[in-house]
Amino acid sequence: MVEEIALKHKDKELAKAFDDIYKEFSTRFAGHILPESDRKWLFMNAGGWMGGIQIMHASITEYLLFFGTGVNTSGNSGRYWANISDTILTGSFRQWKEGGFHSEVFGPGETVHHYWGEVSAVQWDAGTWMVEYGRGFIPSTLFFALADTFTSTLDVLTLYHTILLYGKSLTLEAQTCMGEMFG
Repeated sequence: MVEEIALKHKDKELAKAFDDIYKEFSTRFAGHILPESDRKWLFMNAGGWMGGIQIMHASITEYLLFFGTGVNTSGNSGRYWANISDTILTGSFRQWKEGGFHSEVFGPGETVHHYWGEVSAVQWDAGTWMVEYGRGFIPSTLFFALADTFTSTLDVLTLYHTILLYGKSLTLEAQTCMGEMFG
């Protein structure tokens, strides 16, 4: 379903596509998507690469976010206890899986899969933007996502905002689930 929603909007101007995708998820999954007031772009440095994220939803078992980069960047994908898919709206995503001899390039309209326990070299061209969905043990992705903050960038403000938004999303998810169970 994530891919279906993302692809409906891939040919739009990027800011409009992100707004429309966000609105569609907010409507379909009311109570599970962070409110408009929490839409914030944050830098993420991990595995040697640098990108930007905007979290729409996060729980212990799932996350949904916008991801992309304004600069050419590459590095390690990380190895997680989660399955991750990236549906590309613009740009190009190159993935070289461990044990392979060649990389594969994905473009707009394609979805890249990163399965539980896999690791890859990844490369994104400037102007690559996508919708990312993760399902599994999401805290395992956070260790990788935040590690560069402690080992290189020391960007505690971004760390603060990332943890704050994850906490808000966990709280929203708990409130929604409790309301559905006891409402």
